[in-house]
Amino acid sequence: MQAALELAELAAGSQDVPVGAVVLSPDGELLGRGRNVREEQADPTGHAEIVALREAAERIGAWRLEGCRLVVTLEPCVMCAGAAIAARLEQIVFGAWDPKAGACGSVWDLTRDPLAIHNVDIVGGVRAEESAELLVDFFEGRRLG
Repeated sequence: MQAALELAELAAGSQDVPVGAVVLSPDGELLGRGRNVREEQADPTGHAEIVALREAAERIGAWRLEGCRLVVTLEPCVMCAGAAIAARLEQIVFGAWDPKAGACGSVWDLTRDPLAIHNVDIVGGVRAEESAELLVDFFEGRRLG
């Protein structure tokens, strides 16, 4: 989670919402890193999770990331949860819950839907305070600025 938090700080520095993500292999090797780049690249799919998943898939040369774990600072949205399912991830570990758009247990529970093609194990709330603090500080700064 520390690596994901550091990536989130980089996102905030480029005026993107501070979310960071990493993909780990089944043995814990770092395969992919990502941070939000929606503003920087004018890309609606530029979420940290998508960036990290793309890098991991490119690195191993396959779209299936079976046995891999996604670690992200904010509960994934529907798009990112769907990408995790499509990639056949084993697990998602996230920091802060997203009560507005979360798709891993708060608003929706896409990753554990019995009708989904694959289910992903979810561990939420890991270093949640630190993850949430980055978001609160970012949005407070936008409101004051």
